[in-house]
Amino acid sequence: MPFDPGTLTPFLDPLPRPAVARPAGFRPAGGRNLPHYRFTMRAIAHQVHRDLPAATWWSFGPSFPGPTIEARRGEGVWVDWINALPSTHFLPVDRTLDGAGPGVPEVRTVVHLHGGRVPAASDGYPEAWHVPGQSHRDFYPNDQDAATLWYHDHAMGIHRLNLFAGLLGLYVIRDAEEEALRLPAGEYEWPLILCDRSFSRDGRLFYPTSGLPGHPWIPEYFGNALLVNGRLAPYLEVAPRRYRFRLLNASNSRFLHLRWPEGVTVLQIGTDQGLLPAPVAVASTHLAPAERADVVADFAGCAGRRLAMRNDLDGMLQFRVGGGVVRDESRVPDRLRDVPRLREADAVRTRTLTLGEVRHMNGTPRRMLLNGTPWSAPATETPALGTTEIWNLVNVTEDSHPIHLHLVRFQILDRRPFDVFQFRTEGTVRYLGPSEPPEPSEAGWKDTVRAAPGMVTRIVIRFEGYAGRYVWHCHILEHSDNEMMRPLDVRPSPA
Repeated sequence: MPFDPGTLTPFLDPLPRPAVARPAGFRPAGGRNLPHYRFTMRAIAHQVHRDLPAATWWSFGPSFPGPTIEARRGEGVWVDWINALPSTHFLPVDRTLDGAGPGVPEVRTVVHLHGGRVPAASDGYPEAWHVPGQSHRDFYPNDQDAATLWYHDHAMGIHRLNLFAGLLGLYVIRDAEEEALRLPAGEYEWPLILCDRSFSRDGRLFYPTSGLPGHPWIPEYFGNALLVNGRLAPYLEVAPRRYRFRLLNASNSRFLHLRWPEGVTVLQIGTDQGLLPAPVAVASTHLAPAERADVVADFAGCAGRRLAMRNDLDGMLQFRVGGGVVRDESRVPDRLRDVPRLREADAVRTRTLTLGEVRHMNGTPRRMLLNGTPWSAPATETPALGTTEIWNLVNVTEDSHPIHLHLVRFQILDRRPFDVFQFRTEGTVRYLGPSEPPEPSEAGWKDTVRAAPGMVTRIVIRFEGYAGRYVWHCHILEHSDNEMMRPLDVRPSPA
C-alpha cells in the first residue's frame, strides 16, 4: 500500500527551480551554427521531501524534472538523447500491450517535443525507440510562436511508465515580440511542473497494478501526493509584486483544479501554444494532463502573509510573501497579441471521430480506442499539408479525454451535449442542447483539448509544417498505452 503523505509536515522544503540546459557545442544547419545539446537518461536518487529518503527515479539530468531547454524563435537546436538507463524496468511492464510484447526490450525510450512543429523524423514516433547504450539525434527548428512546450518519453506501450519514472522536462520558446510586453521575467518567472505520485514509506515510487496475472495495466493512475518541480508541498518566497508562472500538468491521468489564494490577483495570459489575445482574470486554473497555462499572479496586497495554492489534494505550494515596498516595472497589457481565428468555411473536410473503450464482462476497461480502430490498423487520418479540417470528437465514454495532435496547433470551436445511447445503437448524433463556446482561457492556440464525456468537441486545425507520419492520441497515458493512439499521416501539399 502507498504511504500516506498527509503524515508529513508540509512546506518544509524550498521550491527548486529546474536547471536550464547549456549547449554542449554547436552544429551546422541551414548555413548557421546552432546550439547542440546532449541529454543523458539515467537512473538517479531523488528526494521529494525532507522526511522521506531519496529513492530511484529516471531523469534527463541529475535531478527531477529534467533541465529546461530555452530556445529562441527561428533559431533551431540539435539535441542528442542518450539512453544510459538500466536494461530492466523498475515498474510493471505489461507484455500484452501493443508494442510491448514478448521479445521487445523491456527498457526503451524515444523523446517527443510536445507542442513542437518539427520534422517527422524528430517527432518521437512511438515505434522509433532506442535501447540502453543507444542514442538519437533530433532537430527542432523552433519556427513557431513563443510558448511553453515540454519534452517527454513516448515509447510504444510503456510511456506511462517512463513518464511516471521521471522522463520529462520543460522546453520554452522565447521571442522579441513577447519580451517587448514587459511581463515579469528573470527571477520573477517560475516554471511550475505538476504531477501526482505515490510512495512507499522508504521513498520509493509506488505504481499499482491490476492484480490480473500477466496483465498489470490499469486504466488510470491517480497518486495521493502532488509534486511541484519534483518536491512534495514546497514553499516559495516571493516579494509583494507580480510573478509569471508557467504551469504544466505532467500527470499520467489526473486533471488538476488549482485554486489560487484569496487576495492574489491572477491573470491567465497564455495556454498550450503561447499567449492569449488578452489576459483573463481567474480564481482557479483547470489543467488536463499535458495542458499548460501561463499566468501572472500579483502578490502586491499580501505582504507578510503565507498563502497556499490548493487542489483536490489540499495544499500543494505555499507562497511566503515578503514585506516592504518593492518596485515592480513589469506589466500585463490589455492586449497581448493577435490570434487570427481559423474559419470553418475554409475547412476542406470534417471528420467525425469517436472516443471509446472495450470493456471486460465485469465492466472494467480492457482497452481504449479512437474511432473504434486499433493502433496497428492503417492510418485513416491523412490530411494534406496546407489544408484546414474540422474534427468532431464524439466522446461515448464516462471519462474526459485530453486529445493531443502532434505537429499542429488548433482552435476549439465548441462543445455540445448529445444522446450517447442513440449514437451507440444507431450511429447518429442527436444533440441534447445548444453548443457551448470554449472558455475564455481556451481562446488561444491549443495542442491538447479536453473532450468531455457525452459531448461532441469540435476543433479546427490548419495542417502546417511538415509532411510525414505523426500521431494523435489521448494524453491519459494509461489510455494511449492501450490503443488510444492512432497514426496521423500528413500528406504533401496538393499540386
